Amino acid sequence: MALLDFFNRRKKDAAAEMSFIDHLEQLRWHLVRSVIAVLIGAIVIFIYVSDVVDKIILGPAHPDFVTYGLLCKAGHYLHLGESLCIANVKVSFLSNAMTEQFMSSFTIAFVGGFIIAFPYVFWEFWKFVKPALNEKELKRTRGVIFWVSFLFFLGVAFGYYVLTPFMVNFYFSYSLSPMIEIKPTFGDYLENLIYTTVGIGVLFQMPLLVMVLAKIGIITGSFLKKYRRHAIVIILIAAAIITPSTDPFSLTLVTIPLYLLFEASIVLASRVEKERKKDEEKEWS
Repeated sequence: MALLDFFNRRKKDAAAEMSFIDHLEQLRWHLVRSVIAVLIGAIVIFIYVSDVVDKIILGPAHPDFVTYGLLCKAGHYLHLGESLCIANVKVSFLSNAMTEQFMSSFTIAFVGGFIIAFPYVFWEFWKFVKPALNEKELKRTRGVIFWVSFLFFLGVAFGYYVLTPFMVNFYFSYSLSPMIEIKPTFGDYLENLIYTTVGIGVLFQMPLLVMVLAKIGIITGSFLKKYRRHAIVIILIAAAIITPSTDPFSLTLVTIPLYLLFEASIVLASRVEKERKKDEEKEWS
């Protein structure tokens, strides 16, 4: 019933309602255009896949990666000496399956294509949802395409420039015995990189999603505060999904920013709640 109600709201005016099949047809074309955009991005990535692998995918594994240099400079600026300078570790990967590198090139192309096309994909989704909103809801969601894209790219950048370098350095520095040599497969590294970039990019939508839901009136800041303990458990589960290794170090790196995002969501929802109460008081006065 909820799906039918949503489709019934997708109209440009009261006299021009579309049938359920018409709505599905529109949704299909939105999806088709989104897939085409991702494929175009994937083709571009695939053409330059060797450079993408050397300069981007394996970037956090290089000793001269920008994050390591910035951390070291920050340590010197704060008069902490070499405490923030990460020692160079020897990083290398195996490819123990005949088709691994070939299949990885397609994975890199499609994931890269999705990242490039994300603003357009969301724009297509928003074009489908927008007719179901009334004027008041549209005003409250103004600029949503920009902020969704901004938070997604911010999350991808955080995962790439912060989480991945720390995890690479930690895992290649940690050793139970000098006789044990670590050499993970490239596929394993690529899987973790995707989880800690695209996964974080998606989860960085939390504050915006909460704000939109608060403006529409579905949730409130008081509700989020009441169920803060439950939210922490959900955040831990989400962090465990993003980091397949589920070790304490990776979980901590992912959980902390997600929890901070949740707290930011509470602040935004509470602000929206106060604004709504003021509006209601004005209407009654």
